[in-house]
Amino acid sequence: MKINGIDAEINGILFDMDGLLVNSENLYWKANIQAAKEANLGIPDDTYLKLVGSTNNDMQDFYQKYFSGDEQRDCFIKRTDELVWQWTNEGKLKLRPGVQQALDLFQKKQIPMAVVTSNTEDVVEHNLWMTGIRNYFQFHLNYDDVKKNHVKPKPAPDIYLLAAKKLGIPQNDILAFEDSSAGLQSAVAAGIKCVMVPDLIPAGESDKKIAVEVCSDFFVFLKKV
Repeated sequence: MKINGIDAEINGILFDMDGLLVNSENLYWKANIQAAKEANLGIPDDTYLKLVGSTNNDMQDFYQKYFSGDEQRDCFIKRTDELVWQWTNEGKLKLRPGVQQALDLFQKKQIPMAVVTSNTEDVVEHNLWMTGIRNYFQFHLNYDDVKKNHVKPKPAPDIYLLAAKKLGIPQNDILAFEDSSAGLQSAVAAGIKCVMVPDLIPAGESDKKIAVEVCSDFFVFLKKV
């Protein structure tokens, strides 16, 4: 598949999930606010925005700052996950603009696709089936695969290298889509070209330097195909 502005022929596509394929980052943000208020944690409402696409170190700093211990932290995480799962079942999880059209086009062109995410196996399966897009993907790699293979999560390149190996396609012939800086860095470090489609946080100057394109949504990207 040829794409305007990209020299190589694209023979495989990898997608992040949260905030890229689906609007889950917005749901997590709202769930964090509700869970924090229920527990009287006093966390400012905009704090979660700073954690979108964050590294494990960023999350640990957040937990140390706002939580008295592991039990309080675990209750907060559990409540957040419960709310997002509930809202997903209620139909509040939506595909981001142009995602359905992009998946249909890539499938028509017989381009193999997979998901590379930092979320967990059960959430990935739940989200993909609930939005009706699971069968577009040959496989997905998630945080459970990171732990199983004893590799580093995003922004390290490890999970993208695993995905390229599983696709059986050279990195130079794969295109990734990410919404966050950490995900973008992960793909690029693995030698994979990456289009950034920002969600809650706009692309920074460093993002624009390493992304092959920064698009406001998938409709904008599809004009290049």
